[in-house]
Amino acid sequence: MKNKNTSARIIEYITSKGQVEGKELFEHFELSDRAIRKQLKKLFEAGILLKAGKPPKVFYYVKEKINEQENNLIIEKENEKIINERFLIITPSGEEKEGIEGFKYWCKKFNLPAEKTVKEYLQTLKKYDSYKKDSLIDGAIKFKDTFENVYLDQIYYLDFYSIERFGKTKLGQLLLYAKQSQNKSYIKELIGYIKPQMEHVIKKFKTDGIGFVPPTVKREIQIMRELEKAVKSNHRLISITKIKTTITVPQKTLSRLPDRIENARSTIVVNENGKFKNILLIDDAVGSGATLNEIAKKIRERKICKGKIIGLAIVGSFKGFDVISEV
Repeated sequence: MKNKNTSARIIEYITSKGQVEGKELFEHFELSDRAIRKQLKKLFEAGILLKAGKPPKVFYYVKEKINEQENNLIIEKENEKIINERFLIITPSGEEKEGIEGFKYWCKKFNLPAEKTVKEYLQTLKKYDSYKKDSLIDGAIKFKDTFENVYLDQIYYLDFYSIERFGKTKLGQLLLYAKQSQNKSYIKELIGYIKPQMEHVIKKFKTDGIGFVPPTVKREIQIMRELEKAVKSNHRLISITKIKTTITVPQKTLSRLPDRIENARSTIVVNENGKFKNILLIDDAVGSGATLNEIAKKIRERKICKGKIIGLAIVGSFKGFDVISEV
């Protein structure tokens, strides 16, 4: 049996079955496990096959063909670089598609003309990037519009959680699925992205104390805890505690601003007596901003900060009292 014929027959068989394990293939073709694995490796590397699952349960399926118009999508090199760096989509089946490949998939999914949509995507990015200065998004205006009293001197986001029409940003996707799936590689990638930017803010505002917003929802791996581990050796940490109550009410389940403020005020304690010049408070996602604002208020009441209190969120909502309920 020639390799070419074997490959063709494997593709034909997988196409007829939908998704197939390697074990099923070598039993069907009566070939050695090694021979089948070799064929699967070649077909996967050639982009003909895709796989899903983790060992020992790995399934192979034939990659859906895209039409010639999609294959011939012409994008300027500079714009192609932007899309490859900033576009990410997680499919309903849990497959990660980045950059141009992900963009083509997104256009096909919503039956959109790819070249026209590329231009619209770049224009939308330009609009939202106009809010960035020194790689940070200033959320101060939103806080002033939301709260009667703002206790933070500055509040920044690394990115918006989502943008109009195109949905969650790449950082928004990473944060959501890192938390929900507890995927260690996603968490590692997220920490690697956040840490340098956090260090930049620390240096910029000469902060000598860092406080991490404690998590409410119980998870095996907590993003804030992992980030805290990554920086604690070089910086003084401020003790902030989430009080355990009979019934845990996550902030994201509350749709009214007064309820969110009451939740933060009643369940978060700043149990710190140290003195700091400037403090940086870090949260994963800012919807209303009630938690960060209440923590800043408690810090001021304890008089442990002589200078500025800066807030930094991985992602934030664009405007108004938006609730990021997924994260």
